[in-house]
Amino acid sequence: MELINPRKRFGQHFLKDVNIAKKIVNSIRSDLNLPVIEIGPGTGILTSFLIETRNIKPIVIEIDKRAVEILHEKFGSKVDIVNNDFLKIDLSQYLKTKGVIIGNIPYNISSQILFKILDNKEYINEAILMVQKEVAERIVSVYGKKSYGILSVLLQTYFVTEILFDVKPTVFYPQPKVFSSVIRLTSKNDIIIDFDELLFRKIVKKSFNKRRKILRNALKDIVIESFDHPFMRLRAEQLTPKDYVQLTKIISSLNKY
Repeated sequence: MELINPRKRFGQHFLKDVNIAKKIVNSIRSDLNLPVIEIGPGTGILTSFLIETRNIKPIVIEIDKRAVEILHEKFGSKVDIVNNDFLKIDLSQYLKTKGVIIGNIPYNISSQILFKILDNKEYINEAILMVQKEVAERIVSVYGKKSYGILSVLLQTYFVTEILFDVKPTVFYPQPKVFSSVIRLTSKNDIIIDFDELLFRKIVKKSFNKRRKILRNALKDIVIESFDHPFMRLRAEQLTPKDYVQLTKIISSLNKY
């Protein structure tokens, strides 16, 4: 594979194992006709399998101009190359219908990328992402566990979350100091969004930012002191994602009067 010197500011750890790359691409379950956006393709190890196995023209978002030059030379017109920061692009320009997001994403901005996916959930049918193992475990964690948190609740509300497999540091250049995991987020297409989503996020974030307190104290600037509900006597990690949706609906109805 072609190598370029990794730049720390881009959080670059290039995947070099073709078997892992193929396994990641083969993890996509969505319809072959759906568009695919790849985040940070680097020199194109995933890209080549996307072209080969899905018979499509993937859209690749790459911030590093050096990698963009290699991608142009390697794939030519077989890919749509966007030289930009994934966090800054308008996904609606590239996904007119629901599509697929895939990528070995930089660990230093993985949370920001996941929140971008949440902000654009209506355009995403499925996401296959390589993240730090610890982050993956938080994403799939269930209520009652220490690893259960903001990302767990928000992502599980809108997506089915799975860890597909773990990846050793030795398959990257340079080697990261941590293990990685490949996760799959599958859109819950049947979900009915009939609650205040901004309030929902605010409640979830405030609850976990003060996770040692019961919700009555953690949310005291959102709800009146006299509001009493069994949820308010619990701590953040004791509520399921569905509980948070229900709590949001209750608080939203109170605030209307």
